[in-house]
Amino acid sequence: MRYRILGLFLLVLFSSCDKYLNRSLMLRTGLNYPYSEFSDIKETEYKISANDRIGVKIYTNDGSGLISIATGSGGNVLVGGAASFNINIESDGFAKIPLFGRVYLEGLTIRQAEMLIEDRFGEFYNTPFVLLSVSNRRVFMFAGTNTSVVNLDNDNTTLFEVLAKSGGVPLQGKADKIKIIRGDLKNPEVFLVDLSTLSGMRDANLVMQGNDIIYIETRKGYVARILGELSPYLTILTTVITTAAIIAQLQRIGQ
Repeated sequence: MRYRILGLFLLVLFSSCDKYLNRSLMLRTGLNYPYSEFSDIKETEYKISANDRIGVKIYTNDGSGLISIATGSGGNVLVGGAASFNINIESDGFAKIPLFGRVYLEGLTIRQAEMLIEDRFGEFYNTPFVLLSVSNRRVFMFAGTNTSVVNLDNDNTTLFEVLAKSGGVPLQGKADKIKIIRGDLKNPEVFLVDLSTLSGMRDANLVMQGNDIIYIETRKGYVARILGELSPYLTILTTVITTAAIIAQLQRIGQ
């Protein structure tokens, strides 16, 4: 009977561990969570997203000429024979572009956006040549206590490259439980990548998008966490027992 009570106590203790000892764990998913399929991803290039800041350079004659755009208060400057200015992608996906007003760019690749702007400016200039660059592309990495913001330096930065820049999977991280969270946070796409085997390398070739969240689950480490939680109480208990033993010893000596 005594062993049954002890077993029941241990069962209750460890079943409560996940709730009380792992409260810092984020972005948990259920046992049968419906992860998004990699086969549904049609684009392998970076797509422009809300809040991106984009640098625009426009040349005439396929880059050999000079566009004369008023520099005025808009802050436009002429650099290397090009009209150069910055645009911001607003929360609704539109950007304000000189001469055309608000143009919808969200969801386009860099090349698609360049072709769209070239087509618009083609109404006024001879064979315009447009170059776009996104200056604030970044992803957010959460790997246990290691968190970082990783800038995407090129249009086709993959998960492998981001992991390499941030130091890889940490010692307590689960290489088979890497989550990629993408899109509207109210209804995001969630992909699960398993890098514990070579077959998972295919999924790790996923091109990162701006504001992607990479979350690497960590091992729960119940024993260490329990000892850590109980350490202050064990110290107090040890002190009380030691003090009681000393008092008892002194009492015996006094008798």
